[in-house]
Amino acid sequence: MNNYRKVQEILQKLDIDAVLISNGNNMYYVSGFAGETGYVYISQKTHAVITDFRYTIQAEMEAEGYEIITIGNGGYEEAINDMLTSEQINRLGFEAEDMLYATYHKLKEGLNVKELVPLGDEITRLRRIKTPQELEYIKKAESIGDEVFREILDFIKPGMTELEIAAKIEYLLKMKGAQKSSFPAIVASGINSSMPHAVPSQKKIEKGDFLTLDFGCVYEGYCSDMTRTIVIGKASDQQKEVYNTVLKAQLAVLDFIKAGYQGKEIDKVARDIIYKAGYEGCFGHGLGHSVGLFIHENPRLSPTEEEVILAGMTETIEPGIYIKGFGGVRIEDLVVVTETGCENFTHSEKNLIEL
Repeated sequence: MNNYRKVQEILQKLDIDAVLISNGNNMYYVSGFAGETGYVYISQKTHAVITDFRYTIQAEMEAEGYEIITIGNGGYEEAINDMLTSEQINRLGFEAEDMLYATYHKLKEGLNVKELVPLGDEITRLRRIKTPQELEYIKKAESIGDEVFREILDFIKPGMTELEIAAKIEYLLKMKGAQKSSFPAIVASGINSSMPHAVPSQKKIEKGDFLTLDFGCVYEGYCSDMTRTIVIGKASDQQKEVYNTVLKAQLAVLDFIKAGYQGKEIDKVARDIIYKAGYEGCFGHGLGHSVGLFIHENPRLSPTEEEVILAGMTETIEPGIYIKGFGGVRIEDLVVVTETGCENFTHSEKNLIEL
């Protein structure tokens, strides 16, 4: 990856001499190195991966065109100081939002540099607008999710536990080509579905339950995310009303969304429909979030998001209604925003499924 050039532009913009990248997703985005330990160091003259012996071969394979530095007994401080001294670095940028205070303190004490400059989200922001190649990876990851949803419908039976269904989902994702799940699958039945981020439990699936399935996978480093809510057995009139309200809100957003709106303007489309239907206070999370190398990226679709959504940004559209003691519904698609609308990467059935 040649994204180090984008980082060099940030160096000029912030008037800093070099940067130390520690966020794993940013390291991968900039260099291609996917190891779990190390730093990417970039100055106007140098771009290097600094890591330990366990990841040297991996770094040589993945970070094409980068200098690979393996730390010795002096640890990261010695290896970084060698770079700082040879290049006479005075102002070194670092990712404050990603770094433990203990690590920052160690670097502050150990590095021969005049000033450590926090970068804010400057590097993370580079990832907001996806390239055509990134979009292909995300689309493929989402298509794996669609396949798994179709298969899991044949698997689900009353009497199974939420944990059994979650395990099957995560197994199928990998069997269909995913590297891993992009987050632990959410399987929430009955009153558990009233919790947006319920953790799968030993609760058994019963007739009459809402069953919310929220899952995603990673393909070539990029995440997917989708949610469908179904009913086990026949749906009651109240279940149908709640479900159809959420679906109406979601479809309205899919029809409305395009580049140029603030995140809060898009969120408001769904929120107005849900609140006018009498469910104010039952939709407590934002409408969506961006997805890429990390499952929850910025910008968001929420009541407070003032960032303008641009073409090439990926966003989830996931309105929900959650009623304590009754249950909840969430329907989530993943789209890429365009100048005139969006392309929806999720193709699973959205009309209410009664199993």
